[in-house]
Amino acid sequence: MAKKFPIKPVHPERICWGCDKYCPVDALACGNGSERTQHPVELFGEDWEEPILPFKDAASDGRPDD
Repeated sequence: MAKKFPIKPVHPERICWGCDKYCPVDALACGNGSERTQHPVELFGEDWEEPILPFKDAASDGRPDD
């Protein structure tokens, strides 16, 4: 079973987010060995979980009214 992924970790730079192990940056156990995988908050900012494109209303089908 996968661990629950933290949305807003306190210090994301201290952990590798590449697998379910969440290893410290100085002890990568997944065999990668080169670099740690960054948390999405480091890559995309504080609002990384917000949708990029706005959703259309459920009542509207996107066609102009006739």
